[in-house]
Amino acid sequence: MAPIGYLSLVLHAHLPFVRHPEYPSFLEEDWLFEAMGETYIPLLRMMNRLERDGIRFRLTMSMTPPLCEMLADPLLQDRFAARLAKLLELAQKEAENRKGTPFHDAASFCAEDLRETRELFEQRWHRQVLPVFKRFQDQGSLELITCGATHGFLPLMSDDVARRAQIEVAVRNYEKHFGRAPRGIWLPECAYAPGLDFILRDAGIKFTILETHGLTDATPPARFGPYRPVVSPSGTMVFGRDPEVSRQVWSAESGYPGDPHYREFYRDLGYDLPYDAVKDYLHGDGVRRNIGLKFHRITGKVSLDAKEPYVPSWALERAEQHAQNFLDNRLMQARHLSGAMGTRPHVTAPYDAELFGHWWFEGPHFIEMIMRKAACDQGEVELCTPSEYLDVETVHQQVQPALSSWGAEGYFGVWLNHTNDWVYRHLHHAEQRMMELAERFPNADGILQRALNQAARELLLAQSSDWAFIMAAGTMVEYAVKRTRDHIANFTGLYLQIVENRLEPNWLGELEWKNSIFQELDYRVYHPQGSGARRGSAVFSVS
Repeated sequence: MAPIGYLSLVLHAHLPFVRHPEYPSFLEEDWLFEAMGETYIPLLRMMNRLERDGIRFRLTMSMTPPLCEMLADPLLQDRFAARLAKLLELAQKEAENRKGTPFHDAASFCAEDLRETRELFEQRWHRQVLPVFKRFQDQGSLELITCGATHGFLPLMSDDVARRAQIEVAVRNYEKHFGRAPRGIWLPECAYAPGLDFILRDAGIKFTILETHGLTDATPPARFGPYRPVVSPSGTMVFGRDPEVSRQVWSAESGYPGDPHYREFYRDLGYDLPYDAVKDYLHGDGVRRNIGLKFHRITGKVSLDAKEPYVPSWALERAEQHAQNFLDNRLMQARHLSGAMGTRPHVTAPYDAELFGHWWFEGPHFIEMIMRKAACDQGEVELCTPSEYLDVETVHQQVQPALSSWGAEGYFGVWLNHTNDWVYRHLHHAEQRMMELAERFPNADGILQRALNQAARELLLAQSSDWAFIMAAGTMVEYAVKRTRDHIANFTGLYLQIVENRLEPNWLGELEWKNSIFQELDYRVYHPQGSGARRGSAVFSVS
């Protein structure tokens, strides 16, 4: 039976590049370790189960270059393995200690979950998770798309050369890790301004995804709203986020993750256990923090001390019910839209990947049940990747997508406000200086080439949109400010040493060791002629 509509689930997997070899451990590296243990590996375990059972599934994930670089890094792999071993040790102790109590099921479930994660990571995958993602892509079940090189906020850069560098570095990094060119890209923060689609086209990108109003406020407005992709002026295809699927999953009031049976994120053994029992599992400073072991359920709108024991079987059953509800709603939506549109709709459902598993513990099971039910229980809504859809549906409306992002209020205010606007004068100055260096030294080799490549790394790392976002959100602000200042200072120091012909090999080597991202990087990506960009052709500038 031919489907009446299509559904693409898209997960955006991203973390800023955080790697501190100069310390034996570093708190912010936990961002990666939590996401690995609670989101990325659980999603791969889900795909393994579906493959084992012969279930057809389709999932799209953006794997950003900083994330790929961290997942492939031996130092971070070693540190994650050590953390996983410690957590498993504590979980097994607690499973034994909780026998005969209402928390035994939760403790045993947690210990077994960590045991399986560790077995896969250490014994079956030999600490290499990117090849597992690649295998599912190669067999056609998963489509991996790229992002900006360091998730830089493209519309707020000073020049098209800087924007093209972010995209071209990302494409090369994707090819390094996955052995092919990417067809799609997740624009950092879904931030689009007219003209960016030409940069994507020139890099070989076939499609991207925007917030809903990127299509509904387009010129002319997209005839079918976000329910069919459109063609941008460059020929790059643009999908739009469906607001209904977002509300069902994201909403704090009506979304699935707030169900009372699901695991409570904010009640954690890092605070619940006596200090002597947990101190060996904390960071070296000994400060109590969440460690990822949680034995309570949401319960309802009650205080944390009133949370009740987590019952895994109840939660997994509820996730299955929510998956059925999600698919039932997509079926009703497809029937309504196909009748109203006179053609088959396509629903794009994009989410932050870390919602599934990290914030919403049962999220991977929810996705798994969607895949199983979509494959076995109905045939009217077909799961597909964006590339598969574009191979089937080839006639689309041409529009000029609107300036937009998926941040609060839909534009750029999250990344440009009184908390973070100071960064852009420094970033813009560094971008112009990097272009100057690429023009001045087009054929460098030896230590000069190393210095130019490292200058490009420092600029890219400073451009990460995560730092401005953290400043605006008011969380870990000191770290975000320090990272921005450090990378700009490193870049400036390298620039001055290069133009004054006084390179310091020891300092350069230290920077290469600490900020080691993108070993394949070629600084010539910033040469205006080599990039094909026009100097000073800003899409949106605050200078």
